[in-house]
Amino acid sequence: MPTSPEVVASPVELQRRMLEARARGQRIAFVPTMGYLHEGHLSLLREGRKRGDVLVLSIFVNPTQFGPSEDLARYPRDLAGDLAKAASAGTDLALVPEPAAMYPDGYQTYVDVREVSKGQCGDRRPGHFVGVATVVLKLFNIVQPHVALFGDKDYQQLQVLRRMVADLDVPVEIVGLPIVREADGLAMSSRNAYLGPEERQHALALSRALAAARARWAAGERDARALESAARAVLEPVPGSRIDYVEVRDAETLRSIDHAERAVRLSLAVFIGKTRLIDGETFSWK
Repeated sequence: MPTSPEVVASPVELQRRMLEARARGQRIAFVPTMGYLHEGHLSLLREGRKRGDVLVLSIFVNPTQFGPSEDLARYPRDLAGDLAKAASAGTDLALVPEPAAMYPDGYQTYVDVREVSKGQCGDRRPGHFVGVATVVLKLFNIVQPHVALFGDKDYQQLQVLRRMVADLDVPVEIVGLPIVREADGLAMSSRNAYLGPEERQHALALSRALAAARARWAAGERDARALESAARAVLEPVPGSRIDYVEVRDAETLRSIDHAERAVRLSLAVFIGKTRLIDGETFSWK
């Protein structure tokens, strides 16, 4: 049976140990999460195991990235289950801090990655990416990783973090890995736990919408609005759903475009009942 990762609650203690590991020449791989792990997270941990001598997981439901009316209080949590799953992927250490350890009294420093965080989730969830960038930079300073691994589903987040690392000269390699899907195509997400059986079936429209746009791309369509329309045509008839956004943007900068001259990202955010789901795909000439 795999050995459960050692749990460390103190950021200061973990930082001390990671600095010692670096001094010994060990390579540190890191996967930051909010817990309630699924196969998508485990794919990151397994890749991290290949890339590092020490594999560190963090489990922290970060309050600064949730808006006042969002699901901070009810976000799913299962620490014992998370640790068992992390053990199966060969995780060495799990940082599990309390909010007060990350944001002590008097805390007032935040990171704002300005341009790439505009639009999409950045506009719909004000302050979200400030909270994400801030906590991830703090975690990088604590864990001291050589490489950090993130899922491609949260694509705008991934681009925000790549920009942050480049702009602030943070010596860590950011690796984005493909979306992991259920057998029926639904992108894995901790928030899928909110879906009732009927909503779970309705949620499959997101992957079908991507497939419709992908088919148009494969047929030579390069007009951004036409690609968006192909996805919308699948999503709009879904009972109990509400489209938050369907947007094609430049895959690197996330700037709005009218016509694809290079790789683009189609991003979806859709409410299925009360649950907001995101999905997306990069279309390129490769």
